[in-house]
Amino acid sequence: MQNKNNYVMPAEWEEHERTLMEWPVKASLVWPVNYKEVCQGYANVAKAIAEFETVTMIVNEDTAQEAKVLCGDQVELLLIPHNDAWCRDNGPTFLSNKEKQRSAVNWKFNAWGEKYLPYDLDNEVAPKVLEHFHIPFLNAPIVLEGGSIHVDGEGTLLTTQECLLNKNRNPHLTKTEIEDEVKQHINVSKIIWLKQGLFGDETDGHIDNVACFAKPGVILIQTCYDPEDPNYEITKDNLDILRNSVDANGRRIEIVEIPQPPVCYYNDERLTLSYLNFYFVNHGIILPVFGGAAAKTDKKAEEILQKVFPDRKIVAVDGMPLIKEGGNIHCITQQMPAGT
Repeated sequence: MQNKNNYVMPAEWEEHERTLMEWPVKASLVWPVNYKEVCQGYANVAKAIAEFETVTMIVNEDTAQEAKVLCGDQVELLLIPHNDAWCRDNGPTFLSNKEKQRSAVNWKFNAWGEKYLPYDLDNEVAPKVLEHFHIPFLNAPIVLEGGSIHVDGEGTLLTTQECLLNKNRNPHLTKTEIEDEVKQHINVSKIIWLKQGLFGDETDGHIDNVACFAKPGVILIQTCYDPEDPNYEITKDNLDILRNSVDANGRRIEIVEIPQPPVCYYNDERLTLSYLNFYFVNHGIILPVFGGAAAKTDKKAEEILQKVFPDRKIVAVDGMPLIKEGGNIHCITQQMPAGT
């Protein structure tokens, strides 16, 4: 299967057939003592999404019953062995054409620069999912995680140099070569390169914590107003880039800022809290919130998103069980576009 210019990666806000997730694996957790809390967090997200669209939870054989009990009958189970539970990053990238026929890209996955071992099963999840749903796909020759890219569905892609050009992914390739591979496989013509992701993000700066398209020509970005915070300079640089960028269709970028939550630590480690790690569902948005000291910014984020997306229902879900493990709602989900 070749991408003959008619298949593109659709914007995340376009209609979904379903959402894919992967059930947590205790051995992979940063804090295994929190396993029950993490599982409940995943179940809460799955059940929230299931109010809008079908959810398929990928499970290991030894935890299938546990997933069934916590998620209930609203969530489908699919048995595929996996090492970890971040479906955004090791799941497939789906494509579709104007006739709503679907195809996909199977990127190489190396656990964010081989930070977590083993990852051999995770590298096989995408092709097994695609085979299960009978969707043709192309094997890409580069390492890429889904959380490192975001598209507007009209030819523009947003990413960070910190991640996509990191030498722990594709050390043998230049920026131009990586850009060419990405453009070829998902059919975009313009890449907007931000410099860095959020401070301390162990994914090496995934875009889905920093900025995303709200619609073509409009980008949401989480901003920091404290000059003493490392995120201040990071977001200042990224804002400067966006203000001087145009998209694939020559539009100047309209920027919508969402204030970052207050700094939060767990076991002496700063957590990468981000409202940008929300997830589009059919007619809705699933938004991570953090409570406590973040109550005011939680409310502000919800208000901003409701104004940007007046026709979508904003559903807030506790993001704390997830972020302790390094990611959030967008990181644990992967959309499958509607198709024929």
